[in-house]
Parts: sequence; structure tokens; C-alpha cells
Amino acid sequence: MGDHNAGIIEEFRANGGTVGGFFEGATMLLLHTKGAKTGLPRTNPILYLLDGDRYVVFGTKSGAPTDPDWVRNVLVDDDARIELGDRTIRVRATQITGPARDELYARQVERRPDFAEYPKRTTRTIPAIALEPVEPVGG
Repeated sequence: MGDHNAGIIEEFRANGGTVGGFFEGATMLLLHTKGAKTGLPRTNPILYLLDGDRYVVFGTKSGAPTDPDWVRNVLVDDDARIELGDRTIRVRATQITGPARDELYARQVERRPDFAEYPKRTTRTIPAIALEPVEPVGG
């Protein structure tokens, strides 16, 4: 995990799921997966959009030409979990495509205008992943 993410994760946990700076006021979760190739545990801080009972996350990677590794990891991990404040929840991941994806992405842009910039920097369609709770794990 990069130093940047380590600092965000530390702040998230120290403040019950809240971080400041660029992410102040954003809805953030910590995504726990196993690396698809390595099987090693991975933790990624990710902004989310609440859509009913599911948490929708977007693989922006700030508009880089490739998807972030966590996208592949979460789609194949049958034991993925998210941290929200002091709760941990087991989730099942499903990729959202087509008009449903476009509508959710537009909603995220309304909440976080910086998301409008990411598609301009890449030719790929930024993936939208729904994380649906399977069961509470703790907290």
C-alpha cells in the first residue's frame, strides 16, 4: 500500500470513518480484498455513492488508462469486506454497465464534481461496482 493510502486509512480509522483535506465531506469506505494474483490482503480507501442498500464505487484511478487493481480483485473475491466507520460488512461485488452505470456516475459527479474530469483523461469506461452487503461482520 502506498504511503498516501496508508495516511488516509490511518486518518479514517482514527476519526470513525471521516477524513479531511481533499476528501472532507466525502463518503468513504475501506475496501478489503485479496489480490487476484497474489492472494495477499489489500485495503483501499474509496469514495462511494449510496444507492439503496448498496455501496457503489467507481474505478477512476484519476483517469489513468487502466483500471485500478482493486476492481479485478473485488470482482473475484468471495470474501470482500468494507469498513464503514467502526463497522465491517461482508459484501458481494457486481459490475454495473450501460445506462444504469451512466446514471450512477452522473449522480456521483453531482456530489463530487472532480469525477467529471476523470473520463476526459482516459479512453476506457470507468467501471462502476455495486457492493451489496451479505452480512454484518463486526461492530
